[in-house]
Amino acid sequence: MLLAGGTTMLSWPDRLCEALAHRGRHVVRYDLRDCGASTTVDPQAPAYTLRDLATDAAALARALDDRPAHLAGVGVGGMVAQVAAIEHPSAFSALTLAGTRPVAPGPVPHDLPDHAAATIARLFARPFPDWSDRTAVAEFAAAGAEILGDDPDTARSAAARKWDRTPGTDAALQMANQLGLVFSRLDCKPSWRRYLPEIAVPALVVHGRHDPFFPVGNGEALAREIPGARLLVLEHASTAIPEAAAAQVADEMALL
Repeated sequence: MLLAGGTTMLSWPDRLCEALAHRGRHVVRYDLRDCGASTTVDPQAPAYTLRDLATDAAALARALDDRPAHLAGVGVGGMVAQVAAIEHPSAFSALTLAGTRPVAPGPVPHDLPDHAAATIARLFARPFPDWSDRTAVAEFAAAGAEILGDDPDTARSAAARKWDRTPGTDAALQMANQLGLVFSRLDCKPSWRRYLPEIAVPALVVHGRHDPFFPVGNGEALAREIPGARLLVLEHASTAIPEAAAAQVADEMALL
């Protein structure tokens, strides 16, 4: 079970990873480039593409085991997972996509719902914290979670853990780990969406009913366009998978 996180591996909640392990899965989550404990070069000017991150996922899966892996991706990690499943099909046996959409960061096609404008305006109207101040960063994350409809305590704890795992207090590194803005600069052309019907492995799409960042219509589009994909809408969730839903999501993933 290979998990590609949003900004860092901590995008996947511990409770879900534990639930998967209890169901007999070997769970591996990892940091993408320029995030967490991974090598950092220049998060403000990445010299790689979204497709390079997909190649990383396939290479890691093959290095860990000679059998195909169940690849799961959340947020931007879900975009990486889609490209990886399309371009490296032999590396993966199943696909789970959580809180993501079928196009890269940036403007979206007219048939997909975009970010909820009022919520995003509130989210990005806030001044950035002092990225060298662990407590300030954690409180910034908690306030953002409250705006998005996620649990602020969970977000506060995750932000503090991300801060601790970041090598140094350099503002650019801390901001990259907390916000993942590096991914908005990654090229991914041509669009992979047209190739979604070529995905031939079992797929699960998980999406929060009240997600204002990637509204649920994005998950519905993924489930329609990937042959045979199942859609699990978490009725009381926003952008994050709540701890209360971990067992349900793990059960659905284990069925693939």
